[in-house]
Amino acid sequence: MILGASQKPVKAVPQGTAALPQANSPVDPAKEADIRSLMELVGARDLVEDGKNTAIQQSREKVLATLPNNDKGQAFVNAFAASCQKKFDVNQLTDQIVAVYDKHYTDEEIKGLLQFYGSPLGQKVAAEMPKIGRETQAATRAASAKAAKEALAEMKQRSPQMGQWARLGNGQGQGRRQQRRGQPRGAGQPPQQQTARQQDPQ
Repeated sequence: MILGASQKPVKAVPQGTAALPQANSPVDPAKEADIRSLMELVGARDLVEDGKNTAIQQSREKVLATLPNNDKGQAFVNAFAASCQKKFDVNQLTDQIVAVYDKHYTDEEIKGLLQFYGSPLGQKVAAEMPKIGRETQAATRAASAKAAKEALAEMKQRSPQMGQWARLGNGQGQGRRQQRRGQPRGAGQPPQQQTARQQDPQ
């Protein structure tokens, strides 16, 4: 069911983008109602919910990589993720997103978009775009991983001495950090780096 000018919050966590503008100047009430209706029609709630969950999961993995691999570490990062969910300011972000629409579209353009997304084709676009976006991201990640693997293999052939220490991420860094805990400074480093440290007291 398509809702009208819903007052339900819409959430988003942008990654690697410019900060959202603050909703300092008020939006015309009639235009704001149209914007909120448009956000419902285009499925903004699902899109931003996906973005929020992805961002929190990424933060969770970053924190987890710095913690010991035991029950206490797991409990800490689970509590961290739960706290992120609670601290996410939905109402403020909703106002910011409304301000973004207000900045980029005129009142007439918003009305035109409402007409389009209220049509069967518009609803088809709104329903399929999140799926297309997720599949596009998956294809991009696969292509990036393939390119990185091939590039690393090439660099290992060019520079085998340094290449033997090079690894792609994928959580391997966590194991290396955990293995180094409790080791003397310089342990686990390439021999040439250990030698350099021994020669340079600084």
